[in-house]
Amino acid sequence: MSMRTALVTGASRGIGRACALALASAGHRVVLAARSAEKLAEVAKEIRTESYVVEMDLANRDSITNGIAQAAKDFGRIDVLVNNAGIAKDGLAVRMKQADWEAVLSTNLSGAFYAIQQVLQGMMRERWGRIINISSVVGEMGNPGQANYVASKAGLIGLTKSLAQEVGSRNITVNAVAPGFIGTDMTSELSEELKQKMIDNTPLRRMGAPEEVAAAVKFLASDDAAFITGHVLDVNGGIYM
Repeated sequence: MSMRTALVTGASRGIGRACALALASAGHRVVLAARSAEKLAEVAKEIRTESYVVEMDLANRDSITNGIAQAAKDFGRIDVLVNNAGIAKDGLAVRMKQADWEAVLSTNLSGAFYAIQQVLQGMMRERWGRIINISSVVGEMGNPGQANYVASKAGLIGLTKSLAQEVGSRNITVNAVAPGFIGTDMTSELSEELKQKMIDNTPLRRMGAPEEVAAAVKFLASDDAAFITGHVLDVNGGIYM
């Protein structure tokens, strides 16, 4: 069996970077996608297998279409897609600006959908594929001040389940991973007080590491997970059950 190719969005840091490294360690060739080619080049240096860097803005459909087409042309078809890129623009719903609502939905949800559309035909032809959407625990339990982010992450769960039903007969699995409170650049901006509150609400009494989310992604991308589809795998230390 030839080496499979995995594409990871938002691969320049945090969970995306950890996913790219984990998939490379499992023997995949990895396409790294994000807005900054510079940061991606640094991640590419850490990867032992072959890697390919593509600049992609998930808020821009043409950027996604062109980026994935280019990667597939130069590097071979995409067997595994990890939709990880995400942004947050928090604020109370009553005062949320339209631009903040639309930016988060278009990157986190629409961007993931357009990326899926780009890889799906190749997967259907080959009758093999893995689509893994990085959702969030808040997409399952809600969170005040994050109506846009939560809606996008809950949307990914619905998308995962619908798609799993559509493409299952072609031997393509579609799953979501819902991380809890993970130590990344995104969470490092939170106040110490809020961080402590999150940890206190987590039965395992600590933050998760990006590598722990990546381990779940690596498993779902593997042949061992061939009979798992439409599933949401919580990696959250028990903060939501």
